[in-house]
Amino acid sequence: MNNENPADKEVLLVSACLAGLRTRYDGRIGDYPDIREELDNRTWIPVCPEQLGGLPTPRCPADIVGGDGDDVLAGRARVICDDGMEVTEAFVRGAKMVLDIARRQQVTMVFLKARSPSCGVRKTGVTAALLRKNDFDLKEFD
Repeated sequence: MNNENPADKEVLLVSACLAGLRTRYDGRIGDYPDIREELDNRTWIPVCPEQLGGLPTPRCPADIVGGDGDDVLAGRARVICDDGMEVTEAFVRGAKMVLDIARRQQVTMVFLKARSPSCGVRKTGVTAALLRKNDFDLKEFD
């Protein structure tokens, strides 16, 4: 008999690309062996803020211009594709959707993709900034 209470089980949120889903900007499936052990025997939910924000896969590579994710959320910076197209609104919309999922699912930890304009933790992306502002624990993987 399993005495484990599902309500006590931790729930992780994971960048979908780290989980092996085809969500990277270039449409490739990446290989991220460091995260496999972290996810083993745990409950986790894959999310891609850029797809949730309405961007396709594949999509143009983008970067934050004029600051970091905190600056984007404050309206002081923008997210621009290599081809010059602005995608700030999609990045912010996706970040808000990820935050909503994290809250509704009572997420205890978030695993994010390094060097992403959405998910980067050290080089703060839009989603990472919003989750951090809302007191979620973030861990970055490369």
